[in-house]
Order: sequence, then C-alpha cells, then structure tokens
Amino acid sequence: MRQSPNYDAYAKKMRRLIEASTDLSVDARFIDMLSPRNARILDVGCGVGSAVNALRHRGHEAYGIDPTAAVLDVANDLYDSTWFRCISLEDLSADHLGKPGSFDVVLMAGNVPAFITAAGLLDAFAAIAGLLKPGGSFVIGTTAGARGGPADQDALAAGSELSLLYRFGDWHLATYRADSPWSVSVFAKAGIRSPPSGPDGIFILT
Repeated sequence: MRQSPNYDAYAKKMRRLIEASTDLSVDARFIDMLSPRNARILDVGCGVGSAVNALRHRGHEAYGIDPTAAVLDVANDLYDSTWFRCISLEDLSADHLGKPGSFDVVLMAGNVPAFITAAGLLDAFAAIAGLLKPGGSFVIGTTAGARGGPADQDALAAGSELSLLYRFGDWHLATYRADSPWSVSVFAKAGIRSPPSGPDGIFILT
C-alpha cells in the first residue's frame, strides 16, 4: 500500500533548504531558457514556491498552484502570497485560477505526477492543453520509472492536443536513455508561438 506523504515534514525540510540558500532553481533555469521573455508561466504542484520565485526574478509572470496547505503556508510566508493559489488538479482551469487563461509554459515537476491517479493525469493533460497558448509548452520533470513517467506521458499525450518535442535525462539536457532514472519531457500545443518583442539573443547578420 502506498504510504501517505508527510507534507508537514516536507514543508519544514524545504523551508530549511531555502533559508540555507540552497540552489533549488535548476528547473526554473530550464523553463527560463525555454520561454519567451516576460512569459506567463504556471507551476502545477508548486510546493513551497521556489521555482515561481526564481522565474519571477527572471522577469516572468509566474504563478503556482498546489492543493496542500502545509507547503503553501511556506510559499506564502517566504514569497508574495498573490503568486499562489490553493487549487486541486480537479479544479485546474482558467475559471478557478482567476489568472490569465492563456499561459506560455506550464510546469509539473518532482513527485507531482506520481501522486496523481491515472484518470487525474488524463484530465490534467486536457486541462493544461486548454490553458496553453498556441505553441505553448508543457514541461514534466519526474522520476522516469514512477507513475506519470515517460511511458504514461506519451500514452496520455496521444489523446490530447499536446505532442512531444523533446525528452532529456535531466534538467541539464542530458540524453534520455531507457535506463535513465529521471526524465524531463517537453510537450507542445499545436500552433505558432508569437515572435519575441526584442532580439532575445538573436542578432542576424545582414
């Protein structure tokens, strides 16, 4: 039988790591690289909010949702409480979010996919596809062999508006292999993303 997570202990551990200035921003750096400047980003299962905070510091309009009060109490204490909402996956929609209903990127990282039922993951793919802008990205970083890993993701994406663009073995773009313990998958919604408003690192010789 699956043991229930001890969210209070997890929240205390994460608070200690943040207060000790531990670098917890590797997922945020990946998302920042993937995103247009000043992107609208949603972290589903944001926990104590470290990724949302890091993305905010990089100039993005980032928000986080989580159904667990214990971790959101830490996020609200350490960061701006207006960035976070206590929302379950079942209520993942623009109506319940009360935020812009169109996001450039949606992130789901860590153990979040493993804690969701198969039916819940199916609903999540559909809901997230609805929240994304055309050409927007859904990024899942999680344990490869757990529920919600690459095999489950690909099966769910086949029946959604999302298609797999890239898959890596970690947040540092390592090659994903069959025996990789971790996976970072980037799914995209059909459509063309709006071009950047500035050069965005692109300087074309003429």
